Amino acid sequence: MQRIPITKEGYERLKNELQRLQKEERPIVIRAIEEARAHGDISENAEFEAAKDKQGLLETRIMDLNQKLGGCEIIEPSDEDNGRITFGSTVVMEDLETGEITSYRLVGPYEADVQAGTISVTSPLGKALIGKEEGEGVRVQTPKGIRNLEILEIQH
Repeated sequence: MQRIPITKEGYERLKNELQRLQKEERPIVIRAIEEARAHGDISENAEFEAAKDKQGLLETRIMDLNQKLGGCEIIEPSDEDNGRITFGSTVVMEDLETGEITSYRLVGPYEADVQAGTISVTSPLGKALIGKEEGEGVRVQTPKGIRNLEILEIQH
């Protein structure tokens, strides 16, 4: 089975979410099911159905998190500044067509969130950036078309 890279912080976030769901959310849902069941005939009880639906979603998320955590490999970003982009690096780059400057941190796929400024090392852009140096150009196929980028800065 292929191990999925993740930062220590990303792993801790997933682990904390799993613990919160198991220790806080699960007991609340179980109580809601018990209360709805106490109201009588469960065949026509909307509260019971809603609580069971919520339980199904919760248990699915718990299984998903367990599976993700079991398949992760924590990768410590290198403190060594070799001048190249590596897992955990933050990259500042300029789109050569639009002049737009963006900054992304390269992380594992389970913690990538473009809105939060993180992209997966397994994404097309992430794959194109790994191993590159400041000043290098990168040509990458994205859903919006081909982008030509220049790496302005690498932070480790």
